[in-house]
Amino acid sequence: MAYFQRSHFMPWLLLAPQLIIVSVFFFWPAWQAVEQAFYIEDAFGLARHFAGLSNFMAVLSDPAYYSVIWTTVVFSLSVALGAMSIALFLAVLADRVIKGGSTYKTFLIWPYAVAPAVAGVVWLFLFDPSLGLVTALLERLGIEWNHNLNGGQALLLVILASVWKQMSYNFVFFLAGLQAIPKSLLESAAIDGASPMRRFWTITFPLLSPTSFFLLVMNSIYAFFETFGTIDTVTSGGPGSATTTLVYKIYQDGFVGQNLGTSAAQSVLLMVLVGGLTFIQFRFVERRVQY
Repeated sequence: MAYFQRSHFMPWLLLAPQLIIVSVFFFWPAWQAVEQAFYIEDAFGLARHFAGLSNFMAVLSDPAYYSVIWTTVVFSLSVALGAMSIALFLAVLADRVIKGGSTYKTFLIWPYAVAPAVAGVVWLFLFDPSLGLVTALLERLGIEWNHNLNGGQALLLVILASVWKQMSYNFVFFLAGLQAIPKSLLESAAIDGASPMRRFWTITFPLLSPTSFFLLVMNSIYAFFETFGTIDTVTSGGPGSATTTLVYKIYQDGFVGQNLGTSAAQSVLLMVLVGGLTFIQFRFVERRVQY
């Protein structure tokens, strides 16, 4: 036993299960996608030939691809910033509640346990053009709602569903960050005459910057990848391509259209895009974080 504790192989032995899982379910599929991006093959995978950069050129020369990029940017920014803003607001309110606080916090955390596809179904029922409760309320206000025909309404619906799903995740971290702030700092500022709003922006919010930066990165990844189930359930990328994001276009071209080479090329471009975005966040945004 003492030999294993002193052995240099012991850390690797403990990490082996996780490394195997990551290798099988991440690195190997990623390598296959990179390799497949340079080949053209039939839908059944029986034959293929080397195509060089032709798959990438086909993707980058398609005007529809740039439209999907713009939709992804709007969708991702709306989901990330919306989920973080609402979660921070609710966390501040929940942190001040004394009586029944645990009950409020439990209800606010519950949506995170809902799968993205289930969250999509819930919001789909609420905004159903014929039977939806929210749709009936909007009709009374003179607003005609039909996300099956209106692309802007469809995009708004998937944004709302995704924000609601991710809001609880952000709420947990913001609440933990608020509870870690020393109360003496806020009390001293209150004694000096600082208003609640000024105390929040000059003390609370700067001390939450590490939490905010972490959530910004995690929400960006969520908006790019984990919203697939919500989009597929609510709109299936429609109407037209109004709610088609980059990850959903990969699914449409690869699994529905069976254009495996082009789909793999889009996967590689998306991986490079997310990697570059993460680098920018750590390179420039992290400078404003106060640890």
